[in-house]
Amino acid sequence: MCSDKILENEFGQPIGWPVRIDLPRPRPDHRRLQGHWGYLEPLTPDHAPALFQAFLPNPAGFTYMPNGPYTEPAEFQRFIDASAQSRDPLFYAICTPDGTPLGHATFLRIDPAQGVIEVGFIHYGPALQRTALATETMYLMMAHVFDDLGYRRYEWKCDALNAPSRRAAKRLGFTFEGIFRQATTYKGRNRDTAWFSILDREWPAAKAEFTRWLAPSNFDADGSQLSPLAIAAAS
Repeated sequence: MCSDKILENEFGQPIGWPVRIDLPRPRPDHRRLQGHWGYLEPLTPDHAPALFQAFLPNPAGFTYMPNGPYTEPAEFQRFIDASAQSRDPLFYAICTPDGTPLGHATFLRIDPAQGVIEVGFIHYGPALQRTALATETMYLMMAHVFDDLGYRRYEWKCDALNAPSRRAAKRLGFTFEGIFRQATTYKGRNRDTAWFSILDREWPAAKAEFTRWLAPSNFDADGSQLSPLAIAAAS
Protein backbone atom coordinates (compact mmCIF):
# COMPACT_ATOMS: atom_id res chain seq x y z
CA MET A 1 0.00 0.00 0.00
CA CYS A 2 1.39 3.38 -1.02
CA SER A 3 0.73 6.51 1.00
CA ASP A 4 0.94 10.22 0.21
CA LYS A 5 4.40 10.36 1.76
CA ILE A 6 7.18 10.99 -0.75
CA LEU A 7 10.18 8.71 -0.56
CA GLU A 8 13.66 10.07 -1.16
CA ASN A 9 16.90 8.34 -2.00
CA GLU A 10 20.30 9.09 -0.47
CA PHE A 11 20.67 12.04 -2.87
CA GLY A 12 17.47 13.72 -1.71
CA GLN A 13 15.64 12.87 -4.94
CA PRO A 14 11.98 11.74 -4.90
CA ILE A 15 11.59 8.07 -5.89
CA GLY A 16 8.74 5.60 -6.28
CA TRP A 17 7.58 3.17 -3.62
CA PRO A 18 9.09 -0.34 -3.66
CA VAL A 19 7.27 -3.05 -5.62
CA ARG A 20 5.61 -5.33 -3.04
CA ILE A 21 4.94 -8.34 -5.29
CA ASP A 22 7.17 -10.86 -7.00
CA LEU A 23 7.66 -10.30 -10.72
CA PRO A 24 7.01 -11.64 -13.28
CA ARG A 25 3.38 -12.58 -12.69
CA PRO A 26 1.69 -15.58 -14.34
CA ARG A 27 0.02 -15.23 -17.69
CA PRO A 28 -3.76 -15.76 -17.81
CA ASP A 29 -4.38 -19.47 -18.18
CA HIS A 30 -7.61 -19.05 -20.17
CA ARG A 31 -9.75 -20.73 -17.53
CA ARG A 32 -13.52 -20.49 -17.42
CA LEU A 33 -14.63 -17.54 -15.28
CA GLN A 34 -17.89 -18.44 -13.56
CA GLY A 35 -20.33 -15.86 -12.24
CA HIS A 36 -23.88 -15.78 -10.94
CA TRP A 37 -25.41 -14.10 -14.01
CA GLY A 38 -23.38 -16.04 -16.56
CA TYR A 39 -19.82 -17.00 -17.35
CA LEU A 40 -16.84 -16.44 -19.62
CA GLU A 41 -15.17 -19.29 -21.47
CA PRO A 42 -12.34 -19.46 -24.00
CA LEU A 43 -13.55 -18.40 -27.43
CA THR A 44 -13.79 -21.24 -29.95
CA PRO A 45 -14.86 -21.42 -33.61
CA ASP A 46 -18.13 -22.96 -32.42
CA HIS A 47 -19.16 -19.62 -30.89
CA ALA A 48 -19.21 -17.90 -34.29
CA PRO A 49 -22.81 -18.60 -35.45
CA ALA A 50 -24.43 -17.38 -32.22
CA LEU A 51 -22.13 -14.35 -31.96
CA PHE A 52 -22.85 -13.42 -35.57
CA GLN A 53 -26.55 -13.35 -34.73
CA ALA A 54 -25.88 -11.46 -31.48
CA PHE A 55 -23.99 -8.67 -33.27
CA LEU A 56 -26.04 -8.55 -36.47
CA PRO A 57 -28.82 -6.21 -35.20
CA ASN A 58 -26.32 -3.46 -34.35
CA PRO A 59 -23.64 -2.87 -37.01
CA ALA A 60 -22.85 0.44 -35.31
CA GLY A 61 -21.33 -1.64 -32.52
CA PHE A 62 -18.32 -2.18 -34.78
CA THR A 63 -17.61 1.53 -35.35
CA TYR A 64 -14.81 1.72 -32.78
CA MET A 65 -13.61 -1.85 -33.29
CA PRO A 66 -10.65 -2.57 -35.58
CA ASN A 67 -12.74 -5.18 -37.42
CA GLY A 68 -16.25 -5.47 -38.89
CA PRO A 69 -19.08 -4.93 -39.35
CA TYR A 70 -19.93 -8.27 -40.89
CA THR A 71 -22.83 -9.11 -43.17
CA GLU A 72 -21.70 -12.59 -44.19
CA PRO A 73 -21.40 -15.47 -41.70
CA ALA A 74 -18.35 -16.91 -43.48
CA GLU A 75 -16.41 -13.67 -43.11
CA PHE A 76 -17.25 -13.48 -39.42
CA GLN A 77 -16.33 -17.14 -38.98
CA ARG A 78 -12.84 -16.38 -40.29
CA PHE A 79 -12.46 -13.61 -37.71
CA ILE A 80 -13.56 -15.91 -34.89
CA ASP A 81 -11.34 -18.75 -36.13
CA ALA A 82 -8.29 -16.47 -36.02
CA SER A 83 -9.31 -14.91 -32.69
CA ALA A 84 -9.71 -18.32 -31.07
CA GLN A 85 -6.06 -19.08 -31.93
CA SER A 86 -4.74 -15.77 -30.56
CA ARG A 87 -2.98 -15.65 -27.20
CA ASP A 88 -2.59 -11.87 -27.07
CA PRO A 89 -5.34 -10.74 -27.36
CA LEU A 90 -6.75 -13.67 -25.37
CA PHE A 91 -10.42 -13.97 -26.31
CA TYR A 92 -13.32 -15.03 -24.09
CA ALA A 93 -16.93 -15.62 -25.10
CA ILE A 94 -19.48 -14.09 -22.72
CA CYS A 95 -22.30 -16.56 -22.14
CA THR A 96 -25.66 -16.62 -20.40
CA PRO A 97 -26.28 -19.42 -17.87
CA ASP A 98 -27.77 -21.59 -20.62
CA GLY A 99 -24.59 -21.25 -22.69
CA THR A 100 -25.74 -18.67 -25.26
CA PRO A 101 -22.82 -16.40 -26.25
CA LEU A 102 -23.82 -12.73 -26.46
CA GLY A 103 -20.45 -10.99 -26.71
CA HIS A 104 -16.70 -11.25 -26.31
CA ALA A 105 -13.88 -9.58 -24.39
CA THR A 106 -10.12 -10.08 -24.14
CA PHE A 107 -7.02 -9.66 -22.09
CA LEU A 108 -4.35 -8.01 -24.25
CA ARG A 109 -0.99 -6.28 -24.07
CA ILE A 110 -0.23 -8.88 -21.43
CA ASP A 111 2.98 -7.91 -19.62
CA PRO A 112 3.84 -10.46 -16.91
CA ALA A 113 7.28 -8.89 -16.38
CA GLN A 114 5.67 -5.67 -15.13
CA GLY A 115 2.42 -7.10 -13.79
CA VAL A 116 0.32 -5.03 -16.21
CA ILE A 117 -2.56 -6.20 -18.37
CA GLU A 118 -5.29 -4.53 -20.47
CA VAL A 119 -8.91 -5.40 -21.06
CA GLY A 120 -10.15 -4.78 -24.58
CA PHE A 121 -11.92 -6.04 -27.71
CA ILE A 122 -15.08 -5.67 -25.61
CA HIS A 123 -18.08 -6.19 -27.86
CA TYR A 124 -21.54 -6.70 -26.38
CA GLY A 125 -24.51 -7.63 -28.53
CA PRO A 126 -27.70 -5.63 -27.85
CA ALA A 127 -29.13 -8.42 -25.67
CA LEU A 128 -26.09 -8.19 -23.36
CA GLN A 129 -25.92 -4.42 -23.02
CA ARG A 130 -27.12 -2.86 -19.74
CA THR A 131 -27.53 -6.22 -18.04
CA ALA A 132 -26.12 -7.59 -14.79
CA LEU A 133 -24.05 -10.03 -16.87
CA ALA A 134 -22.45 -7.12 -18.75
CA THR A 135 -21.13 -5.69 -15.48
CA GLU A 136 -20.35 -9.09 -14.00
CA THR A 137 -18.16 -9.84 -17.04
CA MET A 138 -15.92 -6.92 -16.18
CA TYR A 139 -15.88 -7.90 -12.52
CA LEU A 140 -14.91 -11.51 -13.29
CA MET A 141 -12.03 -10.37 -15.49
CA MET A 142 -10.76 -7.90 -12.87
CA ALA A 143 -11.02 -10.50 -10.11
CA HIS A 144 -9.00 -12.96 -12.20
CA VAL A 145 -6.30 -10.36 -12.83
CA PHE A 146 -5.96 -9.09 -9.27
CA ASP A 147 -7.01 -12.05 -7.08
CA ASP A 148 -5.81 -15.03 -9.12
CA LEU A 149 -2.84 -13.59 -11.00
CA GLY A 150 -1.69 -10.80 -8.65
CA TYR A 151 -1.16 -8.07 -11.26
CA ARG A 152 -0.30 -4.48 -10.26
CA ARG A 153 -2.21 -2.56 -12.92
CA TYR A 154 -5.28 -3.15 -15.08
CA GLU A 155 -5.77 -0.91 -18.11
CA TRP A 156 -8.70 0.21 -20.27
CA LYS A 157 -8.05 2.09 -23.49
CA CYS A 158 -10.50 3.31 -26.12
CA ASP A 159 -10.95 5.77 -28.94
CA ALA A 160 -11.19 9.15 -27.24
CA LEU A 161 -14.33 9.82 -29.31
CA ASN A 162 -16.05 6.69 -27.98
CA ALA A 163 -18.19 8.34 -25.30
CA PRO A 164 -20.04 5.16 -24.21
CA SER A 165 -16.74 3.35 -23.60
CA ARG A 166 -15.37 6.26 -21.59
CA ARG A 167 -18.54 6.38 -19.47
CA ALA A 168 -18.32 2.63 -18.90
CA ALA A 169 -14.70 2.87 -17.75
CA LYS A 170 -15.56 5.53 -15.18
CA ARG A 171 -18.62 3.61 -13.94
CA LEU A 172 -16.46 0.53 -13.43
CA GLY A 173 -13.98 2.42 -11.26
CA PHE A 174 -11.20 3.13 -13.74
CA THR A 175 -9.27 6.36 -13.31
CA PHE A 176 -8.86 8.56 -16.40
CA GLU A 177 -5.17 9.18 -17.11
CA GLY A 178 -5.24 11.30 -20.23
CA ILE A 179 -5.31 11.13 -24.02
CA PHE A 180 -2.50 9.96 -26.28
CA ARG A 181 -2.95 11.97 -29.47
CA GLN A 182 -2.84 10.06 -32.76
CA ALA A 183 -1.70 7.02 -30.80
CA THR A 184 -2.72 4.55 -33.49
CA THR A 185 -4.78 4.08 -36.64
CA TYR A 186 -7.62 1.76 -37.61
CA LYS A 187 -9.94 1.52 -40.58
CA GLY A 188 -7.94 4.27 -42.27
CA ARG A 189 -8.58 6.73 -39.43
CA ASN A 190 -6.38 8.38 -36.83
CA ARG A 191 -7.22 7.45 -33.26
CA ASP A 192 -6.61 9.54 -30.18
CA THR A 193 -6.59 7.02 -27.33
CA ALA A 194 -8.08 7.66 -23.88
CA TRP A 195 -6.23 5.78 -21.12
CA PHE A 196 -7.79 4.50 -17.87
CA SER A 197 -6.49 2.23 -15.12
CA ILE A 198 -7.24 0.48 -11.83
CA LEU A 199 -4.34 -0.36 -9.49
CA ASP A 200 -3.98 -3.29 -7.15
CA ARG A 201 -4.32 -1.08 -4.06
CA GLU A 202 -7.66 0.22 -5.39
CA TRP A 203 -9.08 -3.21 -6.10
CA PRO A 204 -10.33 -4.20 -2.60
CA ALA A 205 -12.75 -1.26 -2.39
CA ALA A 206 -13.89 -1.77 -5.99
CA LYS A 207 -14.38 -5.50 -5.38
CA ALA A 208 -16.57 -4.86 -2.35
CA GLU A 209 -18.82 -2.54 -4.35
CA PHE A 210 -19.04 -4.94 -7.29
CA THR A 211 -20.02 -7.72 -4.88
CA ARG A 212 -22.73 -5.59 -3.31
CA TRP A 213 -24.13 -4.47 -6.66
CA LEU A 214 -24.10 -7.91 -8.29
CA ALA A 215 -25.96 -9.61 -5.44
CA PRO A 216 -29.37 -10.93 -6.60
CA SER A 217 -30.97 -8.94 -3.76
CA ASN A 218 -30.00 -5.74 -5.62
CA PHE A 219 -32.33 -6.58 -8.53
CA ASP A 220 -36.10 -6.65 -8.76
CA ALA A 221 -38.22 -9.33 -10.44
CA ASP A 222 -37.71 -7.66 -13.83
CA GLY A 223 -33.92 -7.62 -13.43
CA SER A 224 -33.68 -3.87 -12.84
CA GLN A 225 -31.11 -2.63 -10.33
CA LEU A 226 -32.38 -1.29 -7.02
CA SER A 227 -29.29 0.84 -6.37
CA PRO A 228 -26.54 1.89 -8.78
CA LEU A 229 -22.93 0.82 -8.91
CA ALA A 230 -20.85 3.45 -7.13
CA ILE A 231 -17.08 2.90 -7.35
CA ALA A 232 -14.99 5.96 -6.59
CA ALA A 233 -12.10 6.34 -9.02
CA ALA A 234 -8.81 7.73 -7.74
CA SER A 235 -8.51 11.50 -7.95
